[in-house]
Amino acid sequence: MTYADLQLELRDDIAIVRLTRAAKRNALSDALILALRHTFEALPSTVRAAVIDGDGPHFCAGLDLSELQERDAGEGLRHSRTWHAALDLVQSGPVPVIAALHGAVVGGGLELASACHIRVADSTTFYALPEGSRGIFVGGGGSVRIPKLIGTARMTDMMMTGRVYNAEEGERVGFAQYLVAEGTAFDKAIELAKRVAANAPLTNYALMHALPRISEQPADHGFFTEALMAGIAQSAPEAKERVKAFLDGRAAKVSKE
Repeated sequence: MTYADLQLELRDDIAIVRLTRAAKRNALSDALILALRHTFEALPSTVRAAVIDGDGPHFCAGLDLSELQERDAGEGLRHSRTWHAALDLVQSGPVPVIAALHGAVVGGGLELASACHIRVADSTTFYALPEGSRGIFVGGGGSVRIPKLIGTARMTDMMMTGRVYNAEEGERVGFAQYLVAEGTAFDKAIELAKRVAANAPLTNYALMHALPRISEQPADHGFFTEALMAGIAQSAPEAKERVKAFLDGRAAKVSKE
């Protein structure tokens, strides 16, 4: 399917999902949220990793406030849940997702970025949660995902005071795992996606689906879940071949380079 504000490009086993509302700073409309959901639901089986990018100078400036409607409590709840369904497919869908961040990563844009598994920011990136000053609250999963990146106290400060983090500060507190020069976030994200796509699929699946659950389990439960996942992963034929290749000297060893 084709969408007015979203473009899907396939490069071998990498899917590039690009927000294309540059004139609106890639603000997330209801139609764009549905397009994200449908895109991740229907990724071809050949895709092994995905990159989310934003067209123009900004990744995503958040909710399109021009679409903000007066809703009763029930309607507001259901609207929030449509965002949850879409962003859950980013975080817990079929493949690992790398975000290429630049310019505004604000409000719903930060919620989208936080649903990705790896975030690469360039030096133009800035982060904000202006919902507090606008009398609203995050509704796209931000209250769950963002504190896991930066802590509850920092998120509270951002929403209460309107604090904005620049690229360097954001990388330091945990918004992004990589900080690169202006204009190079997408290239770095593609580089990482290729590396991720080369992993054994079952290992990537464990990192996407098991590791987040283990981190929230009591220690004894986590150890048991880890043991189950380790046993399953190492029993896969691909894992056995990769270990054999290493032992036979056919695989690269870890180095500082």
